Amino acid sequence: MAVADSLQSRARANPRRVTAVLSAIGYVLVIGAFTPYAPFPQISDGLVILLGDAIAVVNSLALVSILVGVRYIRRGEVAKHRRAMLTAFSLIMVFLVMYLLKVGGGFEKAILAEGAVYYAYLVMLAIHIVLSAVAVPVVLHAVVLGLTHSPSELRETSHARVGRIAVAAWSLSLFLGIVTYLMLNHLYMWEKMGHSAALLLAVGPSLRAFRSEASADRDDD
Repeated sequence: MAVADSLQSRARANPRRVTAVLSAIGYVLVIGAFTPYAPFPQISDGLVILLGDAIAVVNSLALVSILVGVRYIRRGEVAKHRRAMLTAFSLIMVFLVMYLLKVGGGFEKAILAEGAVYYAYLVMLAIHIVLSAVAVPVVLHAVVLGLTHSPSELRETSHARVGRIAVAAWSLSLFLGIVTYLMLNHLYMWEKMGHSAALLLAVGPSLRAFRSEASADRDDD
């Protein structure tokens, strides 16, 4: 109990520092999943597909929770708003675990579409990825403030301003993620590809090549 109180006190006194540390950990975990030395077990193709479906469900629930939370705070129902937002955050933590396992131990999919549909998909995917990265620190900052301050104290912090940015970026990212999932898995066909970096489309080929070379070296040993 004393340890928990001490940690909360430190987070309360230095919310930006805590946000920075947690954000860095999150970025390292995701980027690390795209390297050939990611500490994740190799999983079957069937499990990769199952995880992709489960991620879409979790993200849909998270989006609903966020929108419900926004509705609650607009109605002045602070306690319900807090529960809804913490539910959304918990779902994103579940997503992160499944995503790391899927990316670190599985494969990526490439959509089999052409023309305007293909480029629209890439644009939405790119926006989804950028917003996902941008949302990490603002979401964490809003959560850290919310967990370390009382409702009356939050009025004296940047929680409301940061929260609005977090909700906008987070909601749009989740929505586009769901749309691209539907396009990739249910509207168009896909083909299996190597370890395409969903973080940055531009570095995907080099990371795939790096992983392939590392895998070949291990096979030769």
